[in-house]
Amino acid sequence: MRILSCCRMKRTDTMRKSSLKTSKSSVHETKPSKNADALSTIARSISMNTGGTKQRIMAEDVLRNGGRVPAEVVAVKQLDRNGVQGNREFLAEVLTLSLVHHTNLVNLIGYCADGRQRILVYDYMQNGSLEDQLLDLPLNKKPLDWYTRMQIAKGAAQGLEYLHDTANPPIIFRDFKASNILLDENFNPKLSDFGLAKLGPTGEQDHVSTRVMGTYGYCAPEYAKTGKLTTKSDVYSFGVVFLEIITGRRAIDSTKPPEEENLVDWATPLFKNRRKFTLLADPLLEGKYPVKGLFQAVAVAAMCLQEEASTRPLIGDVVTALEYLAMATDEVTSEADTAQDD
Repeated sequence: MRILSCCRMKRTDTMRKSSLKTSKSSVHETKPSKNADALSTIARSISMNTGGTKQRIMAEDVLRNGGRVPAEVVAVKQLDRNGVQGNREFLAEVLTLSLVHHTNLVNLIGYCADGRQRILVYDYMQNGSLEDQLLDLPLNKKPLDWYTRMQIAKGAAQGLEYLHDTANPPIIFRDFKASNILLDENFNPKLSDFGLAKLGPTGEQDHVSTRVMGTYGYCAPEYAKTGKLTTKSDVYSFGVVFLEIITGRRAIDSTKPPEEENLVDWATPLFKNRRKFTLLADPLLEGKYPVKGLFQAVAVAAMCLQEEASTRPLIGDVVTALEYLAMATDEVTSEADTAQDD
């Protein structure tokens, strides 16, 4: 799977490169003379295959202007034209995003299925992915503050809550990770990349049996071992991402010492000693976080990462906890202050 360019018209200055979800995305000016046919094809698929007013207006504008896109930034993703898996993921993404709509899910503007071409068109997300904003930041980039991190975690959890508790039948995301959480201009999170999404169990079923898919480091242990998928599998993956948010560390990082390469394995012993919770805080926060909030956040992450799926909380309970943690307070401390308190 590869990301194509995001198109923005009616701009005269040099377009800057900006991430959709990886550095492979960019914003640039499209020349209508070379791309009119392709854009018209996308526009026709938008007008025929999606029902929203915004999508219909965009399609009409494109066709009315002879293939020239109106002044709107969009993200365009092209799936692997040669792989069977790419076609499956395309169908899964289109079907899922055609059925579900939530403020914390990415908005599918339209799609094109023409011959071997498989193209998806989304709203453009100005701040890229959570991975871009959280992990391996360049020295000149300001890190996310504590409450922005908690707001992002809350919104991402609300997206999962909608999939698990509101969608009927429930939908298991199956590939919840930092690179699949996109951020708009206000750092509001939206879940993206539904290519691996799976309908959850219905009736008397308590799981769905499926081939193990996903990303190493984020998969729930019982799913990785047995292929039995439940909504609690997503809760585990959320726990991994939430731990990344707290620590600023990657789920798997081969640059770390061997005992620290796997984030969950490194953090699990620390969960057992509250005096060591501050060791989990991202050093880039420079101690600027509420110590009680940190302790509670670590407790939430630890519950989501329970080895036994049945002992993990429901995502709705996680949302309730995060709504509290995302509320700003005046209590800000440092690791030194915490050590003195102990």
